[in-house]
Amino acid sequence: DLFKDRQIDKILTIEASGIGIASLTAVYFQVPVLFAKKSAGSNMDKELYVTEVKSYTHNKVNHVVASKKFLSEGEHILIMDDFLANGCAVEGLIDIAHQAGAIVEGVGICIEKGFQGGGDRLRAQGYDVKSLAIIEEMDAESGSITFR
Repeated sequence: DLFKDRQIDKILTIEASGIGIASLTAVYFQVPVLFAKKSAGSNMDKELYVTEVKSYTHNKVNHVVASKKFLSEGEHILIMDDFLANGCAVEGLIDIAHQAGAIVEGVGICIEKGFQGGGDRLRAQGYDVKSLAIIEEMDAESGSITFR
């Protein structure tokens, strides 16, 4: 609903945990969903958009790919993901969209870890990032969570 006034032609996410929220969003907008894979499989097209994404969770760099035949110049893209920490996954998806000549209309996130700064950095770059919840700080000892 946060992006209902935007032209959205396709939802873009990254495997695997982003697929659920992206699929539900695609149903709402009645558009296809495309998920970028963290590695090229043997059954994928050979014509790929490729970017590097550092995983905060797993502390490794993935070569993220999406088939060129499913993302086209001029398409209006909404990027969706479950969590946003330092923003590397979203930056990788933005890079893939830009390689295709697509237009990033916005970024939808379920839970943003605001204390890690990724969302704030993306907003400062001009991207419309909307998060359903932003965690400002967490204390593992007390179990407390403070929302922005």
